[in-house]
Amino acid sequence: MDGISGDLNAPHSMGTTIIGVTYNGGVVLGADSRTSTGMYVANRASDKITQLTDNVYICRSGSAADSQIVSDYVRYYLHQHTIQLGQPATVKVAANLVRMIAYNNKNNLQTGMIVGGWDKYEGGKIYGIPLGGTLLEQPFTIGGSGSSYLYGFFDQIWKEGMTQDEAEKLVVKAVSLAIARDGASGGVVRTVTINKDGVVRKFYPGDTLPLWHEELEAKDSLLDILAAASPEPMVS
Repeated sequence: MDGISGDLNAPHSMGTTIIGVTYNGGVVLGADSRTSTGMYVANRASDKITQLTDNVYICRSGSAADSQIVSDYVRYYLHQHTIQLGQPATVKVAANLVRMIAYNNKNNLQTGMIVGGWDKYEGGKIYGIPLGGTLLEQPFTIGGSGSSYLYGFFDQIWKEGMTQDEAEKLVVKAVSLAIARDGASGGVVRTVTINKDGVVRKFYPGDTLPLWHEELEAKDSLLDILAAASPEPMVS
């Protein structure tokens, strides 16, 4: 019992994989869907890409409670900003609000975020706000525990001026690679594509993602057994 209680009281792993990529005309945000509390998967189909305004979204990693409250505050402030100015906030304004809240509460928050969106002044933009409240504008950025497996992959694959289709395929492939290697990432892949035409959300179930290396294909799972016809009764 002492060993079990020790595990339960250990620091909780709050891993995830979040990605933001710019392309020629907009941005693509992507994330896995596993919310974990240590060894326990609390939610296998969570949505880690949250809307801030009509044209700006945020990817959340780290503590779900911390990232959700930051998103709620920023959404409220941006709503007031839009009413006062009579026009939508830019991506840079939204990212700076996230940065300000993260920096002013850096000793209390355990969350890293990616802000991405499109506005008529600067087009598609991606900003990373890691732990501590630094603001980094980048052509692509990755975060969460799964990001450690993806830096070399992005250095090789990412290129300037990608099409929307290339960017979406890159994000899905990268998240599926992280899911294959990172035990704290899993579930499904969600993407959000933002450009001048609006926002498109896409959903990729786990069984449609590519298998990597020595991953085994699901076989005779409990769902397959339940879906099959009832077995014949045993006769003694």
